[in-house]
Amino acid sequence: MFEHYLKATKSAISFICCHAILSSQSIHAQDEKTQAVFPPVPIESVARYTALRAAGPIKVDGKLDEPSWLNAPRSPKFVDLISGKAAVHDTQAAVLWDDEYLYVGYWIEEPLVQGKFTERDSPIYQDNDVELFVAGADAYYEFEINSLGTIYEGLFVWQSAFESKGYSKIAELDQTQPEVKFQPFNGVGLTTHPRGKRWAYLKWDFPKLKSAVHINGTLNDAKDRDRGWTVELALPWSGMKLLTMADGRSAPPKNGDVWRIDFSRFNQYKEAEPAKDSGGWAWSSHGVWDSHVPEVFPFIAFSAESVP
Repeated sequence: MFEHYLKATKSAISFICCHAILSSQSIHAQDEKTQAVFPPVPIESVARYTALRAAGPIKVDGKLDEPSWLNAPRSPKFVDLISGKAAVHDTQAAVLWDDEYLYVGYWIEEPLVQGKFTERDSPIYQDNDVELFVAGADAYYEFEINSLGTIYEGLFVWQSAFESKGYSKIAELDQTQPEVKFQPFNGVGLTTHPRGKRWAYLKWDFPKLKSAVHINGTLNDAKDRDRGWTVELALPWSGMKLLTMADGRSAPPKNGDVWRIDFSRFNQYKEAEPAKDSGGWAWSSHGVWDSHVPEVFPFIAFSAESVP
């Protein structure tokens, strides 16, 4: 739904522009209005949540049926990414943690569960998907997954901090090495971010990430009505080093630490008119067609208290 200056191949552009397939003139008009406003939503309207510790082991199978998940506080229902208005189908998320992992669960209402991509780092945005962004001080991580469990990942580093904060000296980000794949990125709908451009590492994989999907229905079968699907993620704290290096935050976090983490869902359909459905829904509205704005990510506070 957006254009940027990169002279890359159509495939490469598609990977960075996570949801180009959803473009519309109305979204372009909305984006133009928000370019001069930052952040695009008032800070006091950004969602806040307290993540409790898991009370026992979590098996990452996509079912979200452990007592910890059943008792974890869930987010409000996701709202439209731009307007903040109610979405036609329910989506909720929850966060748990322990000394080894950050756990994230999604509950996705979907009358017709569909998916087509099976190869890692395929253009998952062309399926219905859910997404996770985890922000550090000078870098952030993007994760996408479809109903088949196929994932796409990327790491983004603010160019203004790349040299000064030592990212250029890290082997897996060393731009002098031919095996390191990177390209510039300037946002999606918000191309005037005060921090400027990022370096996008679209072949970067989160170390030892665990993910799983469970479908409550029948995949790719229009003869019946499905209830939806659930997603379960476990991100090792040990893999957060590129996100924590700039400010030295603790991983695992300490009691009361606050991180900025975003949770969203993107669809290949929209609610019928007169609804103004952008096709993207999130835990907390962004006010603009862009997931790459850490300043509007929900505030996630980590508590040492365990779930009941």
